[in-house]
Amino acid sequence: MFTGMDEVDWASMGHAYGPADDVPGLLRGLASADPAEREAALDGMYTAVHHQGDVYDSTLACIPFLLELVASPDVQDRGAIVELLTSIGGIDLDDDELDPEDEEFEDAANYAMAAAAVAAGADVFVGLLDDPDAGVRLAAPCALAMLHGDPARVLALLRGRLGGEQDTEVRLALVEAVGRIALRHEALRAESVTWLTTLLAPDRPPGLRLSALTQLARCAPGLLPDDVASTATALLRATDGAGAGAGGSVNGAGPAGPGSGSEAAGGDGGGPGAPWADDLLRTLHSALGDRVDDRIALLTGQLTSADPAQRTDAVWMCHGLIRAWRGPYDEVVRLVGAQLDDPDPLLHGAAVSLLESLFGLALPAADALAERVGAADGNRPADRRALVALARLGDPRAVPALARALEQPDLPRDAAFAVPYLGDRAAPLVPVLRRRLGEVALDEQLYDRAAPLLTGLAGVRAAEALPEVLRVLRGAPSRGGEWVTEAALRALTSFGAGALPAVPELRALLGGATSRPSSSVVAAAARALWAATGDAAGVLPVLRELLTADGPDERRAAAAALGAVGSAAADAAPALRELLTSPERWLRMDAAVALWRVTGEARESLPVLRTAWEENRYGRVEIAECLAEMGPSAGPAAPLLRAELARPRRHNVLDGGSGSHDIEQDERLLALCRAALRGRT
Repeated sequence: MFTGMDEVDWASMGHAYGPADDVPGLLRGLASADPAEREAALDGMYTAVHHQGDVYDSTLACIPFLLELVASPDVQDRGAIVELLTSIGGIDLDDDELDPEDEEFEDAANYAMAAAAVAAGADVFVGLLDDPDAGVRLAAPCALAMLHGDPARVLALLRGRLGGEQDTEVRLALVEAVGRIALRHEALRAESVTWLTTLLAPDRPPGLRLSALTQLARCAPGLLPDDVASTATALLRATDGAGAGAGGSVNGAGPAGPGSGSEAAGGDGGGPGAPWADDLLRTLHSALGDRVDDRIALLTGQLTSADPAQRTDAVWMCHGLIRAWRGPYDEVVRLVGAQLDDPDPLLHGAAVSLLESLFGLALPAADALAERVGAADGNRPADRRALVALARLGDPRAVPALARALEQPDLPRDAAFAVPYLGDRAAPLVPVLRRRLGEVALDEQLYDRAAPLLTGLAGVRAAEALPEVLRVLRGAPSRGGEWVTEAALRALTSFGAGALPAVPELRALLGGATSRPSSSVVAAAARALWAATGDAAGVLPVLRELLTADGPDERRAAAAALGAVGSAAADAAPALRELLTSPERWLRMDAAVALWRVTGEARESLPVLRTAWEENRYGRVEIAECLAEMGPSAGPAAPLLRAELARPRRHNVLDGGSGSHDIEQDERLLALCRAALRGRT
């Protein structure tokens, strides 16, 4: 083993952390008899040689030696090495990714060479299908499906092996590998799908049927049964008492057919909470995609399971579904609320985390949340999240617990930020908000401590808090002070005429051309001054000056402030019209909204807003708000609004990430679209 490894010039190669002269040691470590040394070597391969999926020259040089390790029966934990090789060689590249003019050509070329090198030695995986080590047998099917150059042969091998395999998870891996072949090779899809369909027969083991159902959802969704959710739920519950491979033949033709091998019964028990069952459900949910009703029905079954682990997994799957797709979630949310009484901390923790993210969609769980909040001591994170979720519903039952939370020495920011959702119902909280704001130190930590309190006071429009807000406004530190200044100005704006005593400070913040704070502070001060005095003459000159500034941020801030002033800012309409053709898409949108608000004429703004709707989905909430204000004048935008309401996917879904208010914002968009179509303001 490792013949020729010492002749390789490893030092001239590299990996994620520099020269690759440590790679021979890692390779030898993979063959060690010491489990700790093998684990450390494998970790080193993933963190350096194959860092985050990257392929370096040293990665390519490792491939022959990794294949040697896999072929040697004396090496332990070879399943992990098979998985490493599958990852190294399994990256699919389109032809256009190998353009020599592309800056990433070298990376793409490395991926292609890795795929070719592993594929050239992929016959080694064939002999692993009946390896004595179950871990090796578990990894081999995927490696063959992804890396072997003769997929037709692999398909026959996988089908033939199923009957002789006794390990539950390995049997499921064989079925999954057939699904991969169906997805990757169009010419073999019909044959693969036909075989998978035979595994759905009632005499097949429930776990195997569930696995086949999952793979069909991925590669042939049109062949799924109409009752896919109830079928999957029944199979899942059946696996609690039976093995995925227990009982019955699993070949589509009964006895072994030509080229398919003998597929007799056998297999381990599934049992409650079997990890493979959770994996299958996650895959099935993903494969069902936009079939939201089916996914809801499946989740309903999961959330009524007797197994807390399965219900916990279902709650997290609910989060992924509701975050990405619109749908009728009342019953699912009610069932999630029912988990709040479960003693399992993982389950009720997952439930409150989901409900906190739902805002208004959490309404069917309101009573469960209120009961939880009333019975809790408020000191645990899960209790705090339940309180925030209840407050975000505007439910007055949150007020007593919020009052207690706001008294805690370490101010709970999330609880204070939830106060505005209660509106006037939060009036009893004003005294504690004022007192806490009056106690904050005027130092560089002021924003973190004061912003939640200022937000809460603004939400209640608590003009009686003017002294405390002015203290913060006057005492904002030079470093990071603009953030807290803007928060204080937003509170003053909400006070309206109640902020009249703050006029001197507001006028000072407007400043002069040479001594002016940031554009966002100036615009916020102008809005607060207008709200307090109603004197447009006092704010229009500075806003019109900002409207001609060089930076788009200054002009956007000015446009938004002019829109808040409304018809009293009609003299700024010509300057706003000039911005309708700006190359900055956000600025064009803001100018169009402001122009409507200062002129009351939709004719010029509407075409810009319709274009902005199509080119910038993240601006749709603000555009829909403006269209709702326009009433019947927004008629030409009706097709856009109807198309949005018909779209199943949320407008702000991001691949690989999400924001804490994404669901709330999308639901707000839908409400505004409906209001605009009704011609209501």
